[in-house]
Amino acid sequence: MAILQIRGGDLDLVEYDFTPFNPGENIRTANVSCIREPNAEAGTFHIRAPARIHLSVLDMNRFSPGTPGGGGIGFALQLYHEAEVSAAEKTEIESSRHLLIHHLEAAFKKVTGYTGGFRIKTCDHGREHIGLGSTCTTAVAVLTGMNEAAGRPLDNEGIRMLLGHNYVEETDAEGKVVFGFETGLGALASLNGGMNIIGDKLTPICSRPFAEGYHIYIVIPKTHAAEENAGENEFSLLMNHARLLDTRDRELKAYMIMMDFIPALIRGDIKTMGDIIWELEFRGSKRAEVQHHSFIIYQHMNALRSAGLEFVAMSSVGPSVCVITEKNEEEMQKIADSIGLEIAVSTKADNCGLTVEKSE
Repeated sequence: MAILQIRGGDLDLVEYDFTPFNPGENIRTANVSCIREPNAEAGTFHIRAPARIHLSVLDMNRFSPGTPGGGGIGFALQLYHEAEVSAAEKTEIESSRHLLIHHLEAAFKKVTGYTGGFRIKTCDHGREHIGLGSTCTTAVAVLTGMNEAAGRPLDNEGIRMLLGHNYVEETDAEGKVVFGFETGLGALASLNGGMNIIGDKLTPICSRPFAEGYHIYIVIPKTHAAEENAGENEFSLLMNHARLLDTRDRELKAYMIMMDFIPALIRGDIKTMGDIIWELEFRGSKRAEVQHHSFIIYQHMNALRSAGLEFVAMSSVGPSVCVITEKNEEEMQKIADSIGLEIAVSTKADNCGLTVEKSE
């Protein structure tokens, strides 16, 4: 992909430049400032960052590659990415995401002035590109580890902003990366834990503990979206349609979140939250994301709701479907079997957020 035109409305036609570049190029400092001078710390820092469920972007017209924003709503899971980071003379990376990590290292050094290297090793939950935020969670774990190993020159706000403005995805071009679409929700949820709502320009709106005492199940229906609409066709189809739908529905989405979802979150009312999120599955960009996988996703989610499950939603661009319920795993398995679905993950919400441990 190079340059694609995306239409969000009758007067909204923009061009996105998807020209791949080498890791370390096109760094955005985003006015991030240090809270102290970098100073290499002895020892190895073990970072454990929770994955996230991204329930909905608020307005896809408010962000683009290299320009984070758009708002979002989602929560952290007890499903973890881990990173081990220590200061070193030269950088050594043991990770499947080495291009991403090289780019983040360059951004970190440019902002902080750190001149040393790092030894970095990552381990993820093994479920990539299914809507659980594997790229972003790895990124926030590694950036936090580098920050710890360099004497914590950045606070969490600095880490969020640095990641948000330098979020990249690997490409088919060998050794190249490209700016991705980034709301900032993933980093916020991983750092804070709980349910998080973020506004435009990476601005936090609300963070609260969520679904304490409830079970969370991830089911992954089989779809043919990847085979039918790959590469540029998939992107053009999704983004054009999603932006147009958000132009129509963004005010309603914002109203429902402010007037209904956040009050229900503060009350701990999972059922009402589930009802609001179900409405959002048919509104704006979320509708485009779900329909991208064909209407079979709606059929599966409706069957799960009809079985009495309190909260059912597709994460990000899918195809992972998240279920939040008081039902135990045996009860949930019976429901899944009756619909013809398999439980891929059985877990709970993470309300603690990212953790750091140091070993000598």
